Formats: sequence, C-alpha cells, structure tokens
Amino acid sequence: MIYSKMWCVVKPSVGIPVFIAAVAVASFSVHLALTVNTTWVKNFLNGGTKVVASAPAAADAAVKK
Repeated sequence: MIYSKMWCVVKPSVGIPVFIAAVAVASFSVHLALTVNTTWVKNFLNGGTKVVASAPAAADAAVKK
C-alpha cells in the first residue's frame, strides 16, 4: 500500500469515515450543481416532454419515389 505510513499518524477509525464523508459531500455537491445549473437535468429527472424527431417533408417525398 502506498500510503501505509499515513495510518501511523491518523487512526483508521477516524481517517476512513472522514474520507468516506468527504467523498459523499463531494458527490452530493457535484450532483446538486448539475441539477441547479442546467435545465435538461431537471426535465430528464421529472420525465419532461418527449421530443420525437421527424424527417423533413422533402426527404419523405424523395424516399417515396
């Protein structure tokens, strides 16, 4: 393990929960920032309106010939 000597300074019973809490806070803040600062994430999570892509009319006429 690369950082094995770190546990001589920080007890694992303290360091591991602090590390896990830091990862959880960072993950939550990233997800919150995505939700607050974009419009498509809110629509996606709320099941926003479905947009159906359609081909242009000229392309349909060319295909039928």
